[in-house]
Amino acid sequence: MSSIPDTIEKLIEEFSRFPGIGRKTAQRMTFNVLKSSTEEASTLAKAIIDMKSKIKFCNICHGITEENPCLICKDVKRDPSLICVIENPADIYTLEKNRIFNGLYHVLGGLLSPLDGVGPEDININTLINRLKPGYEVIIATNSSIEGETTSLYIAKLLNEKSINITRLATGIPMGTNLEYIDDATIQRAIEGRTAI
Repeated sequence: MSSIPDTIEKLIEEFSRFPGIGRKTAQRMTFNVLKSSTEEASTLAKAIIDMKSKIKFCNICHGITEENPCLICKDVKRDPSLICVIENPADIYTLEKNRIFNGLYHVLGGLLSPLDGVGPEDININTLINRLKPGYEVIIATNSSIEGETTSLYIAKLLNEKSINITRLATGIPMGTNLEYIDDATIQRAIEGRTAI
């Protein structure tokens, strides 16, 4: 029999299900919620429920939004001929932080991983192809993992016969590193120094 009340243990378990949150961090988070007022805890719970009920995927870029299309896709000041291909919606926020990129995004919603049974039909590649016009540039900004490289090479192969300029973020982002953990200066150098595939 555990000396920790079931309700506390349950919240620790729920927090620790998040990627990057271990049991100790989940325990700290749980006890911070416990120390907060009922009003603060209710505000947190409401924010989570509101987010889950209001957020949807943009029907153009597959980023997250409260309205369709998203604010980035609707922004007429952005260059629609420059599309940055990323793995997940969180990467948009990583790239937007430094306000260097002025194009649009395309979220794949995953990476090709034949060993895990993830093929081209399982991610948003077809909608990317359908968005492109001759003269566009596609910047592939997938993570520098085996799956990220496989995905970028697959997309490059699909686009090679079209009049599309294909680039990849420049080196400077270490292999196996997720974009969300990269500092602004490194991301800036990677965008500015992107290379053709």
